[in-house]
Amino acid sequence: MAGLASGLLALLILFEEWGWVPLQQLLARIGRWPGLRWVEGWVRSLPPWAAVCLFALPTALLLPVKLLALWAIGRGHVVLGMLVIALAKVVGTAVVARLFTLTQPALMQLRWFAWAYAHWTRIKHAVLERARASWAWRVARVIKRQWKQRWRRQ
Repeated sequence: MAGLASGLLALLILFEEWGWVPLQQLLARIGRWPGLRWVEGWVRSLPPWAAVCLFALPTALLLPVKLLALWAIGRGHVVLGMLVIALAKVVGTAVVARLFTLTQPALMQLRWFAWAYAHWTRIKHAVLERARASWAWRVARVIKRQWKQRWRRQ
């Protein structure tokens, strides 16, 4: 059971690592659109506890969507349910990544949050270090590099 939990944690961390920066950058570009700049300014100005509430909001809002997706899977709509869950994960990661970037200075003013973030970062780096040292990771990097070279030649 511990192996399964470790594997799921590793997959979560790898997804977050892969998607965090590009998705956050995409939302940053969208945030520069006229009419949306003020939203980012407002988010940056939040006090620490308001930042915590806003940072938790995407999870609370996406939970019912994910539950509906599980309901759809239970009713036999497996592909639809899985697509909704995947889309919710991507959207949730993008929003949380952007919100974290905007609220990090306020969040780090909270001692417990700064401690939790430092602890999470240590765990994440340890998991990524082990993953990057694995045979599967090294093979995937070689394949990725080969695909990039082929793509550039075309």
